Amino acid sequence: MIALVQGEVAIRRQDHVIVVCSGVGYRLAVSSQTLLDIPTDGMTVVLHAHLVVRDDALSLYGFSTEEERDLFLKLVEVQGVGPKVALGILSGGSVAELTSALASGDAARFQAVPGIGKRIAERIIVELRDKVGSSQPGQLGGAGQSQEPRILARDGLVGLGYTLPEAESLLQGAPAQITTTEDLIAHALKAARR
Repeated sequence: MIALVQGEVAIRRQDHVIVVCSGVGYRLAVSSQTLLDIPTDGMTVVLHAHLVVRDDALSLYGFSTEEERDLFLKLVEVQGVGPKVALGILSGGSVAELTSALASGDAARFQAVPGIGKRIAERIIVELRDKVGSSQPGQLGGAGQSQEPRILARDGLVGLGYTLPEAESLLQGAPAQITTTEDLIAHALKAARR
């Protein structure tokens, strides 16, 4: 099994990178979060990896952190979630944000990913909430509670007609000292007018 790839970045694309190791180029599918951490062509990179073996293909997936790879492995264990959908989920936010969404039962966050409907989003939460919670007990409680007003604000903006990505984008710039749902929505609406 290939667990780590270290080499020179040959090609960076939207959904994959090619890393040259000892004269061999490895194509690794990556999330947009991992892509942010990959240096420009010609620079050295280290990626945690996971090899998926199918009857018709060998697919290599790359991750900037072990935590991201661990979450990927948990996601693909959920019935109805394949490697491509799992990468789509990982592209939707950092591991901490996704863990927080699992802890708070934020199904809408997962439904925003192409290929995930309400039933699969709920299945992901039901199956992974305890697994992720048990692996990071200290982080989850606080993260889930602090994110709750932000989730409610996002859902409020969606109710006002914004798409989920637009609502996320409007809330992303909110200062940390804004903690209530109402203030977050007010800040987002002001940002939308600019």
